[in-house]
Amino acid sequence: MKLIREEIESVDFIVEERNGKKHMYIEGVFLQGDIKNRNGRMYPMECLRREVQRYSENHVNSGRALGELGHPEGPTVNLDRVSHKIVSLKENGTNFIGKAKILSTPMGKIAESLISEGVKLGVSSRGIGSLKQTREGVNIVGDDFMLSTAADIVADPSAPDAFVEGIMEGKNWVWDGGILREQQATKTYKQINTLVTQKQLDEQKLNLFNNFLNTL
Repeated sequence: MKLIREEIESVDFIVEERNGKKHMYIEGVFLQGDIKNRNGRMYPMECLRREVQRYSENHVNSGRALGELGHPEGPTVNLDRVSHKIVSLKENGTNFIGKAKILSTPMGKIAESLISEGVKLGVSSRGIGSLKQTREGVNIVGDDFMLSTAADIVADPSAPDAFVEGIMEGKNWVWDGGILREQQATKTYKQINTLVTQKQLDEQKLNLFNNFLNTL
C-alpha cells in the first residue's frame, strides 16, 4: 500500500465563541470523490463514502480524529505533533465537508498564531491504499484505502519537502504485527532535511535518490 496525500488550499478559518470563550476552527472541503485531482488521482465515490463512514464511526464520533501540523513522514498520527481535532465530516455531493477544532496543544498554538498573523494554510488528507493506473494515466485509488486523518494542516510545500513527499508516496507500507511499517525512506528524508541550500539539494538529490532506490 502507498502513502497517499491530497492538499486542498481553499478552507476557511473561523472563530466561534461559546460561554465567553473563543475557539478557532478549520472548515471546508477535506476530501473529494469521482474527480481527477491535481496529483492525477481519483477516489471512487463508493470507496470514499465507505471509508469516511468507517473513519467517522471509529474516530470522529469518539473524539479520536486527530490531525497534525505539517507533513508527517508516515501514516501514523503522532500525538506530540497533534494540532487539531476533526469534529465533523459530512457528504455534500461528491465532496466531504469537514470541520476541525484547533487544540491548545503546542502545535495547535503554533497553528493558531500562524492563522492569526494571516499566514495562508491549507489541509491535506493522509491515508494508505493501492493505486491502479488507467489507460488515460489516471491513478484510481483502490478499495483498500484507509484514512489516517481527514486533514493535516499544511503550508505551501518547499522544493525539498515536495521531493520527499514524492519519495514517501512511492513507498510501500506493510502490516507487521498489527503495525504499519515503512520499508525504507526515513534515512533519505533525514538526509534531505539537512540540506540547507538549493545548491546542496541540487548537487546531492540524484545521489540520494539513487541510494534510496538501491534500498528497495
